[in-house]
Amino acid sequence: MIWLLEIGLVLLLVGGGWTYLTRGKRGSDKDSLTMRRVDAYIETIRRERSNKELAAMSDTELRDLLHSGAHNMRVAGERKNWALLGAGGVTLFSAVIAANQDGMRGFAVAMVVGALVIYGLNEYLVRRLRAPLEQRGIDVDRIKVE
Repeated sequence: MIWLLEIGLVLLLVGGGWTYLTRGKRGSDKDSLTMRRVDAYIETIRRERSNKELAAMSDTELRDLLHSGAHNMRVAGERKNWALLGAGGVTLFSAVIAANQDGMRGFAVAMVVGALVIYGLNEYLVRRLRAPLEQRGIDVDRIKVE
């Protein structure tokens, strides 16, 4: 039964490597979509004029601010995903060790604790990557590309 868990750990590592190797193809599509969303958000800022600081900026300044903010958020999101993948691997590895010591009960306890830690880490990192843009009054959902 434990060998199934070890196979799962290997598959997790292979899947992470595959994701890392294939991410470059989607980058250019996301960049063009990000620029279109930034341009649309600039038009919205000009039309609504709800944020005085953003409305006072020139189009070039605003485009640079929004594009760099979206880029930084995407990079932080990738780092977040790698951190969560690593935490998942550590959780699975710890659960395998616990299963060797205490059986399925130890495996279940280690997985539940790991899931709670991963959930908390995800919430913290999501708030942290959105905070710099929200401090400037930028609606993150308008420039976010998934």
